[in-house]
Amino acid sequence: MTRILVIGASKGIGLEVVKQALSRNHEVRAFARSADKIELDAAGLERWPGDATSAGDLAPALDGVDAVVSCLGIEESVSMIWKPVSLFSKSTEALLPLMEEKGPKRLLIVTGIGAGESIEALSWIERQGHSFLLGEPYKDKTRQEEMVKASSLDWTIARPTILRNRKGTGRYKVLTDPKSWRMGLIPRGDVAHFLVRAIEDGAHIREAPVLTS
Repeated sequence: MTRILVIGASKGIGLEVVKQALSRNHEVRAFARSADKIELDAAGLERWPGDATSAGDLAPALDGVDAVVSCLGIEESVSMIWKPVSLFSKSTEALLPLMEEKGPKRLLIVTGIGAGESIEALSWIERQGHSFLLGEPYKDKTRQEEMVKASSLDWTIARPTILRNRKGTGRYKVLTDPKSWRMGLIPRGDVAHFLVRAIEDGAHIREAPVLTS
């Protein structure tokens, strides 16, 4: 049994990580601004309201946990096309020094294909669309990745392809070789499955695979 801090636990991939970790008998500290509204009933669940960009909120949430999963997201809107995004880098800036000083050492974050060097895996047409629609969020995801890679932690960066609101299948590909990276689709449940298993197995440390079905 592992105690996992899930940042961004109230929806999306974060909520799927909470559900799957609990189903595998781990203890979960679910961190989110709206953590009190998480509608799950499980003995191993600890709801923890907080601001992911606040070191003051994060520090006590880290106490006694074995691993951290950051699954932060932003609300989709037209303004993403032009409005600068800083949530991912600011939260990472607050989190890393705390983990490096007092632990835990295991960190997993979710970015996406198109962040960092994985942008090179996209075709010209895919890259143009990605840049137009997601350019600002992914600039910040890239900053986030650079900060994590420069840390002393045992990190894993998960880069899912296009996310689908479907249950996990357990049948997905973990593409660690840049030559194999490609666009595709993947259910949020499968991304969560990868993250929980990577914690259990101690796998993919200092790797940034692309995840796709």
